[in-house]
Amino acid sequence: MSRSLLFVLLILLARPTYSQTIELLGRVASNGDIENIHVINNTAQVFTTTDKEGHFKISARLNDTLSFSSIQYKLKEVIITQSILDNEAVFVTLNEHINELDEVIVGKVLTGDLLSDIRNMDANAPINFYDVGIPGYTGKPATQSERRLYTAGVFKPEMLLGLVLGGGSLDPIINGISGRTKMLKKRVAIEDKETLMQSIKGRLSKDFFASNSLEESLRIDFFYFCADDPVFVKRCKNQTDFNILAFLRVKYKQYLTNLEASKN
Repeated sequence: MSRSLLFVLLILLARPTYSQTIELLGRVASNGDIENIHVINNTAQVFTTTDKEGHFKISARLNDTLSFSSIQYKLKEVIITQSILDNEAVFVTLNEHINELDEVIVGKVLTGDLLSDIRNMDANAPINFYDVGIPGYTGKPATQSERRLYTAGVFKPEMLLGLVLGGGSLDPIINGISGRTKMLKKRVAIEDKETLMQSIKGRLSKDFFASNSLEESLRIDFFYFCADDPVFVKRCKNQTDFNILAFLRVKYKQYLTNLEASKN
């Protein structure tokens, strides 16, 4: 084993676990309404809102800054400590505004609008609709697996050089070696296939089974049979309904053949 590779492995083994991102459970308390409080991780640029009991979940790591904002409460910021990470929980008490709304407020102004509040946060990079998935975003929001894959990072060989020189992040390297990145990519692919299959089923099943009879109890099994085909995504994603129906007819014949063989 080369010295450089041994050096990298020693660094990876000695890496403290508290630098990893974890999902924190939290609760907000106050004398007023505690539902829909904006909880923003300024460092990681992710957000969530509280439920009617003030509970929330958010991903964070050591030294991240969480901001709690709402039109009726004063801005509250909490820095994630090692104690919070060890407990995997954070408890925050909010103070209500005592100033009238028509008075001049010096400093950060909270409007109750999440976009406005985010723009007033101290962050190194802007947060757009895609990052936070808030109302107003017109594209496809990222799934939990897609967000985890993004957080895990993608390993590139040049990252080793940056590590030796004292820079760069260890997360992509560790996730690549441990197989976490590969596992997350596979999970995202499975979710994409499932979403595509359900979309086709909901949109085309009525027309398809009108001319290709199949028992009601077998129809969902048929669509999973189609999705198991290695070329399913290639033949059906971003394709016209005509092309998708042609693929379904081919799989329909195969499915009937297999069904008949299983009966015999």
